[in-house]
Amino acid sequence: MNDLIAKDDLVAIAEQFASTERIIEINPLGEGNINHTFLVKLENHQPESNEQSFFVLQQINQQVFPQPKLIMENLQVFNNHIQPKLANLSLEFNPNWQIPQVLTTKNQSNYFLDDNNNFWRALSFVSNATSFNTIQGSNHAREIGLGLGTFHSLLSDLNVAKLADTLPGFHITPQYFEQYQAIETQYNRIQAEEIDYCQQFIKDRVEIIPVLENAKHQGVLPLRAIHGDPKINNIMIDNRDHKAIAMVDLDTIKPGLIHYDLGDCLRSGCNTLGEETNNWQEVTFDLQLAQEILQGYFQIAQTFLQPKELDYIYESIRLITFELGLRFFSDYLNNDVYFKSNYPQHNLQRALVQFQLTKSIESQADAIQDLIRELGKQLV
Repeated sequence: MNDLIAKDDLVAIAEQFASTERIIEINPLGEGNINHTFLVKLENHQPESNEQSFFVLQQINQQVFPQPKLIMENLQVFNNHIQPKLANLSLEFNPNWQIPQVLTTKNQSNYFLDDNNNFWRALSFVSNATSFNTIQGSNHAREIGLGLGTFHSLLSDLNVAKLADTLPGFHITPQYFEQYQAIETQYNRIQAEEIDYCQQFIKDRVEIIPVLENAKHQGVLPLRAIHGDPKINNIMIDNRDHKAIAMVDLDTIKPGLIHYDLGDCLRSGCNTLGEETNNWQEVTFDLQLAQEILQGYFQIAQTFLQPKELDYIYESIRLITFELGLRFFSDYLNNDVYFKSNYPQHNLQRALVQFQLTKSIESQADAIQDLIRELGKQLV
């Protein structure tokens, strides 16, 4: 149980969404860096069934999401747009694809405010499915690409004007750089070799920071509905047929560039050591896994991706990896106010992992670009 939330309080909050069903237990769920997330297990009223009833309970971090009601409005738009399509998925999609459903309280509200004005919501649980922090093999990698492609395709005709921007500035790398500059100017702790390394690493790559935003402003890359945080552990894999079956953690759905999503997916999927590894010097970008993810993605993306967008996929992989390192390092310098950390050097360690991954991506630039061009021929 989370140390900051008393067990009895958590049960009382969960009961707001549980209707008349008795709560059996509540356990932390996932390894998210922002919200507090729990899996609520309910009493099974059908003893002959092996199926157990669950739902996901989350406390939204209002320091990160200052207007959490907008998240719920976006989820409603998302559900309204996709739900009618699920019964008519064509053969290239997984016909068992699911979307988490928003649960309501006893007062028919889609959220609950506790006595401390904390914002809580509940979603249906994608059962018989598993998420992984690292790629489990080539088939898994292909399904990751298919899953993200399915998500983007289902939303490709959604009018983005219907979506609120729940996180203004999210994935806008120039803004993160401005924030870093302000923090670095005020930083006066004792310098260390790893801090010097990170500062120099950022300084050496200033020219790549505006590349995607420039393409957006020039009209080369269109705004679309994006997931916003498509790490591989947000793509659920069906335990029965091992196919991608859902995308979860939908708080960051918003208008944006699908290159943010694709770059982030490849960033998280092609680092076989994972972003929490202590062996940051050993981190590499796995080109074979990138090939599998992109093959799966392009299989679906040919329905909506424009050939000119291929030119920015390598840049997106490189930039989003660098951007996350920049954000981790900024948060470290700023006393860990954004990302949850488990020890004093945690966000510094995370930054070093992402910067090492950026170096590996850069060292394989030609091979990655050749792969994108070859796999992207079906779009032409």
